[in-house]
Amino acid sequence: MRIHRLRMSAFGPFAGTEDVDFDRLGSHGLFLLNGATGAGKTSVLDAICFALYGSVPGARQDGKRLRSDHADPGQEPSVTCEFSAQGRYFEVSRSPAWDKPSARGKNGFTTQQAKTLLRERVDGSWEEKSGRNDEAGAEITGLLSMDREQFTRVVMLPQGDFAAFLRSKATERTDLLQKLFGTQRFESVERELAERAGAARQAVERINAQIDLLGARARTESESLLTDDVQLPDDPSEQVDFLLATAHAQETKSAAASTMAEQRNRDLQSQVERLTARAARDDNLLALRERQLAADAQAEMLVTAAERMAAHHRAARLSGELSAVDAAQVAAERAADDRADALGLLRMAVQDDAELAEAASSSGDVDIPAERSRLRSTLAVVEARIPDEDRLVALGSEEQAHRVQLTLLSEKRVTFETSVARLRLELAAVTVRSGELRDAAADLALRLKEATAAADLVRVVGQYRAANVLTEEIQERHRQATDTYLGARTRWLDLREERLQNAAAELAGQLVDGQACAVCGSLEHPDPPTSAFLVLDLAQQEQDAQDASERAEKIVATVGAELSEAQQNRAALAGQGGTADPAEAESAAAAAKVAADGAQAAAQELGLLDNHQERLSEELEAAEATLAAHGDDYLTAQTSLMSVTTQQQALVESLAPLRAGHASLEHRIRAINSSLTSLEAAHTATMQAEKATAQSVHALERLTQALPDSGFTHADDARVALLADPEPADLQDILRRGHDEQARLAELWESADIQLAVAEQEQGLHVSVHDIELARFQAAEAARENSAASLGAGLAVRRCEVLQSVARDMALALDSAGAPRRHAEMLTGVAEAAAGRGENSFRMSLNSYVLAARLEQVATAASERLVAMSDGRYLLQHTDAKAARGAKSGLGLQVVDQWTGHQRDTSTLSGGESFMAALSLALGLADVVQQEAGGVEIETLFVDEGFGSLDEQALEQVMDALENLRDGGRVVGLVSHVAEMKQRIGTQLQVIKGRHGSTLEISENLVS
Repeated sequence: MRIHRLRMSAFGPFAGTEDVDFDRLGSHGLFLLNGATGAGKTSVLDAICFALYGSVPGARQDGKRLRSDHADPGQEPSVTCEFSAQGRYFEVSRSPAWDKPSARGKNGFTTQQAKTLLRERVDGSWEEKSGRNDEAGAEITGLLSMDREQFTRVVMLPQGDFAAFLRSKATERTDLLQKLFGTQRFESVERELAERAGAARQAVERINAQIDLLGARARTESESLLTDDVQLPDDPSEQVDFLLATAHAQETKSAAASTMAEQRNRDLQSQVERLTARAARDDNLLALRERQLAADAQAEMLVTAAERMAAHHRAARLSGELSAVDAAQVAAERAADDRADALGLLRMAVQDDAELAEAASSSGDVDIPAERSRLRSTLAVVEARIPDEDRLVALGSEEQAHRVQLTLLSEKRVTFETSVARLRLELAAVTVRSGELRDAAADLALRLKEATAAADLVRVVGQYRAANVLTEEIQERHRQATDTYLGARTRWLDLREERLQNAAAELAGQLVDGQACAVCGSLEHPDPPTSAFLVLDLAQQEQDAQDASERAEKIVATVGAELSEAQQNRAALAGQGGTADPAEAESAAAAAKVAADGAQAAAQELGLLDNHQERLSEELEAAEATLAAHGDDYLTAQTSLMSVTTQQQALVESLAPLRAGHASLEHRIRAINSSLTSLEAAHTATMQAEKATAQSVHALERLTQALPDSGFTHADDARVALLADPEPADLQDILRRGHDEQARLAELWESADIQLAVAEQEQGLHVSVHDIELARFQAAEAARENSAASLGAGLAVRRCEVLQSVARDMALALDSAGAPRRHAEMLTGVAEAAAGRGENSFRMSLNSYVLAARLEQVATAASERLVAMSDGRYLLQHTDAKAARGAKSGLGLQVVDQWTGHQRDTSTLSGGESFMAALSLALGLADVVQQEAGGVEIETLFVDEGFGSLDEQALEQVMDALENLRDGGRVVGLVSHVAEMKQRIGTQLQVIKGRHGSTLEISENLVS
């Protein structure tokens, strides 16, 4: 994977658009990314990471804050990166979410969503691959075979992180190694083994619980059979067998008792049935004799009833004639009364009704047929003119509507004229105000720029004052550190000189009897200097002084670097105007802000007035058009009103004779219909009276002809014999019931039960109530005993069935328990070993074991570079030594000092040695991860800050190792602001910091 080109717009500290040609930077294989602190060196790496993965490392992942605060408000932030991987050439462009200024957005801004575009160059032209954030991210991850975490660890080597990784504990190394090598699947295996072992143990526990449950069930079922002196076996299976045998014995005993109780119950029930039947026969015989006496008493009444029914039947044959005579006489009388009433009403109508006023003769009679014909002809003429009267009513409504319309049109004309005048005045006022504001708003851009520049100057002045104070503080600390270092170095040199002067005494302190002298080789030491112990103490003092001098020298170097950086920062702030007077800068910023606010307000008001002026012009044009159209509507309404008035007058004159004094033709029609109704009623009543009289005479003649054949002399005798409802039906029912009772009594006297009861009474056999109750009591007792015995036998059978089922289940459970127990023991052992427990003496989990193998590869790869950087002295070695106090082990690192042959902890390395070891570890880890990712070629590497802790010789060795990384066409970018690095590396990407944002510049051949 190689990065070719990078373009940034409004990203991080870069306010404008910056282009970086990495092919040009990498032409020599090694380049330096340098700049002042805070200028934006790391932001260049962030831009590459953001373009590829849509986010940046660490705490800078808030996408909205990626946009430059120095950029123009409307400039869109974006990053475009061209790279090649797997023989293919790609371009990815990303824009983070940001707030775009908008007059209609919330709080003056509209949120723009993040955008992504991935393109591939094929045959000289770009082909779009994806425009979605997630799809592009997945495509790039597949191309690079690395996620963002691995990319930032492999391509962008963060030295601070690897220094911490070098000294961290095994548990802390696990997180990083697991993310880089993706060994979560081995943790999943550990969890799967633990879950399977737990499931196997639960299966065994379920079988044991089932066995215990079966034993408890057997004891519960047999609880009534157990006594205090019964001792149950301890084995669950033997318990069930013992309880089953006891239940079988109880079943046999209960069955015998149930058989005896059932036989006694049947015998006593038969005796109760015999006594009850004899008592019932006696009761039936007594009731039959009582019914016979009642039937004999009703015989005479039945004869009288039969005679009345015979006379009724003869009179019933005349009932039709009698009813017809009575009905005809009543109808004739009612019809005569109705005729008199109708004629009376007609005479009254003649006196009051104008339509009938001339219909009566001198005697007061009315020619009803002639008058009916005349009124019907008049009614037809009037009804034919009803549509004309309806038309007259409609014309009245239309006249009223036209008058209302004329009133409304007059009022609207006044309103429209007023509105037009008001709009003209308001438009003139807005036009004048817009001219006043347009001049004030014309300088808005200039005022805003001046306000921004003034505010930036105030900020820079404040930063310069703070930088000045900080520089003075660091100068004082540097002076003190230098004095301390000179004093420590003077003391060390003095002690060294003193120790050299007493070298003989130091050698004498090392002499041992019998061993050769290191100077003369003699085995005898007759007169060694007596001050040897004092000289040995002086050597320790010299070593302590030397250590103190070296520590003081490092402090001087560190503070000196801080002082240089502070002085550079102060000079940069001075060049940006930081030496200006703070009060004058703040006053100028306040004045510029007031001017900018005024211009901003004028521009906003001008925009509103322009919209308002356009709206007023449109409203005025519409109002004038409406007023012109309104005059035409008014003339049309006047013409329509005159036409309707003329039609109304003509209709009123033609309808007046037909109304005949009535309010309308409808009223005239109702009067004629009322007169016709009176004539029709009189005519109908006369005809019905004549018809009723004729029907009455005919009915009387038919009755007279029917009397001789019925056996009656007079019609009144037949009316007396004829019974009224419901008396005939009641008499018929009485006769039917009497005859039925006599027939049933005769049948009962002949029945076998009555004959048997008569015979038993003649023999003196009698059953008392006491005898029956005693027999029933004895039978009930026997039934209860039989039920109890039957229930006991059933319970005994069920108990045996349940215990037999429990015995079968117990045998199956015991047979099936062996294999699960052995399986659970095996899985538990494997899971414990995989988790670093149990028989795992190294306390190393499966995941740690895999990571340990990877760490061993990393240590081997790192040692190849560390040997070169440390002049052949140091190696990194993986150790799987068991950790203290039972902690998990397997991810230990040690440093092997090849000069002494000893191994020691990585925390004992000095600052420079730690940097070299951490850099070697990072490069080794990058190589191993590259191999793990499928052999993806990493052709572009970035090494972040950390070179300031190296002395001149160590820096030379590290640079040699880094230059070796260029072999095979690899490009290495170093991120540092160390002065010696600037002198060593000719090709540089410089980040230049300014008040309005940072810029980038490529410099070549800067090394003299």
